[in-house]
Amino acid sequence: MDLTGIISVSGMGGLFKVVTQTRNGLMIESLLDGKRLPVFASHKISALEDISIYGLQDDIPLKEVFAGIKTGNQASLPGPNATSAEIANAFAEFVPNFDDSRVYNSDMKKVFTWYQILESKGMLEAKDEDKSAEEAGTAVSEKVTKPKTAPKAKAAPKNTTAKASSKGMAKTTTVRKTGG
Repeated sequence: MDLTGIISVSGMGGLFKVVTQTRNGLMIESLLDGKRLPVFASHKISALEDISIYGLQDDIPLKEVFAGIKTGNQASLPGPNATSAEIANAFAEFVPNFDDSRVYNSDMKKVFTWYQILESKGMLEAKDEDKSAEEAGTAVSEKVTKPKTAPKAKAAPKNTTAKASSKGMAKTTTVRKTGG
């Protein structure tokens, strides 16, 4: 599960993917409808990979919260019209060690909404670490098997104090005091 480049923008519903960086801000694409729009420095932007939930001992990264929801009972996900008690009970089922005095129902509902958006787009699929390790191994072996070329000899530095030549090197002059 890779949350890199997925952001939430305050005041705009849903999640967005960063397309490119512009001079004034970012160009983003909505995960809901695919529309592209600019966001500027005045918008409050939060990257999903940086968000965490208050826990009883340590903060819980959002990635781990999504993993807990994915491994849990998907039938107990609350719907959009669920009551605050239903949302709190479902969140406690998926993330048992969260701090219920500092995590609000609006935060829990937002996490469930984000999970459903990412799940519908297939962005929560776990990547095989074996495949990535295999690919990294072949990349390393390819680097090792490439023949190395001898480094090029560096040219001797030019003498910059020499007189100007016909090759365009300018003559250096000193500043002289004129008039008195």
